Amino acid sequence: MSCMYGMRFQKTTNQTGFKCQTPAAYWQVKEWQLSHHVLEFTPVNKRVTSLHLRVRDRSLTVVSAYGPNMSAVYPAFLESLGGVQDSAPTGHSVVLVGDFNAHVGNDSLRPKHTDVVFLKTHKTASSTMQNILFRFAERHNLTVALPNYGGQFSYPYLFQRSSVHPHTLPPNIITNHMRFNKKELEKLMPPGSVYITTMRDTSSMFESLFVYCYTGSEAFHRVPNRSLGAFLENPFKYYHPKEKYSMLARNCLTYDLGGNKDNTSIDYARQLAAEVEKTFSLVMISNYFDESLILLRYLLNWDLEDIIYFKSNMRSEKAKKKVTPELSAKIRAWNSIDDYLFEHFNASLWRQLNAIGLDCVAREVQLLRKAQQKLMKTCFGEEAPRLKSASKMKNNILKPWLPGNVEIMGYELVQNLTADARRLCTKLTMPELQYSNAMLKAQSKRYLKEHAKDHRGQRLKT
Repeated sequence: MSCMYGMRFQKTTNQTGFKCQTPAAYWQVKEWQLSHHVLEFTPVNKRVTSLHLRVRDRSLTVVSAYGPNMSAVYPAFLESLGGVQDSAPTGHSVVLVGDFNAHVGNDSLRPKHTDVVFLKTHKTASSTMQNILFRFAERHNLTVALPNYGGQFSYPYLFQRSSVHPHTLPPNIITNHMRFNKKELEKLMPPGSVYITTMRDTSSMFESLFVYCYTGSEAFHRVPNRSLGAFLENPFKYYHPKEKYSMLARNCLTYDLGGNKDNTSIDYARQLAAEVEKTFSLVMISNYFDESLILLRYLLNWDLEDIIYFKSNMRSEKAKKKVTPELSAKIRAWNSIDDYLFEHFNASLWRQLNAIGLDCVAREVQLLRKAQQKLMKTCFGEEAPRLKSASKMKNNILKPWLPGNVEIMGYELVQNLTADARRLCTKLTMPELQYSNAMLKAQSKRYLKEHAKDHRGQRLKT
């Protein structure tokens, strides 16, 4: 966050945000009586205030901020700060001053946050985020809550603690698919756990759901010739709200969040958005995944290496359907609650990014992508991934699950890797089902070993 502290921001009409510049001398306002130059003073909240000044022929907005030292509330602080900066009149120079607490200076003095609830929503780059969390847990010897059976926590039913494998208790992280149930999660996870989820623009998310879940959704499977247009022409011809997997065909994001997929009133959408905002410290947007990861890194005080990733669960280009503007409008109308949530939290994301400074974020994104390219060169022998259709892959460890006839792409690693490099590259490219199984096997081994020690200790005492 040091990129933000002590900087001067210039707001102009031809920019979408703030340009982060090197520290510069601010105008000397002390030569005049300050009160004669105050245009407006606004105490936004207990942490942020703004002061509009007119100094000679220049207009100046001074934003004073006092940052919280709790990671869970820092995104809300950033959003309020970004909102103040956005409201500065065009042409004003914006000076940001104050105390950003533990988020300024040497972040190594602040420990990494390791207790995380990640709500894995459908078709929102959540498998990629899950891979990041799995690798973080392994590097730091953390426990990840895993399902008793398969890769999901009794989905599509609400999450219950009883669906967690006993060898993965007590957990630091939970990340497999579930339908959100806050009360049950609070009983399972450590106090102070940070709640995170991902969203995606409604049109591309629904198109992906339609293709990927065509055989799994009763509604989609009724549609002749796998035609997305035919479904959207008359959705209720195919959609039956009481069917087990009906959520895949309407407002799936809302359902994953524990909401009512069939209540399409605007009041309900606002209520649900407020509940999500209150619970989740960060809502990532997969359309801006790298920028979202920068916010995640600051929130959890992680290192750059903690957020490096390769994309997971990708379809081939020929497995994607073209979405025209007309189809997009129909998708958004049919999934109106999901669309409201996306628009709301996309705006929230950019307020937080603006508060940091878009140039600062861009520099961090560039560093992330350079680190990715370096790893790609190690794993694939070039700065682009070696992709292969899963149906043609022989390496079952890296072979993604195939949903029906959908072509999913997997990774092929180069042969001449060192043992350490092969281990890292394999984990970066391992599909979620194989990784979940590997995590369960490793954690069960650790659990049984620790409980065997406890049992021997009790026998010696007796």
